[in-house]
Amino acid sequence: MKHMPDRPDTWAWLAAWLENNWPTLYAGFLALVIAALRVMYGGGTLRRMLIEAPLCGTLALSASHGLALLGIPTSTAPFFGGVIGLLGVEGTRAAAKKFFNRKVEQL
Repeated sequence: MKHMPDRPDTWAWLAAWLENNWPTLYAGFLALVIAALRVMYGGGTLRRMLIEAPLCGTLALSASHGLALLGIPTSTAPFFGGVIGLLGVEGTRAAAKKFFNRKVEQL
């Protein structure tokens, strides 16, 4: 079995990419873990946990990229990831709907 050759420039690129994207990745992972634990603690099924946790993780990933559009520093992405994991998909949807309806009414 052939192994990939060790290339220092590849590892340097990966380290730089991780450094630049760490808050976003951490937010997604944190949302995934918190959502899974929340579902288990609430007595949810394995099926619900396997669906809800990745949904919360991907929702946190996408939300963390939109923080700059709202004037919020991206270093706060893990906080929002934790909140998304705690609220779940339905809670996050309700909060986002309320937030954006209020913004539209102000226009």
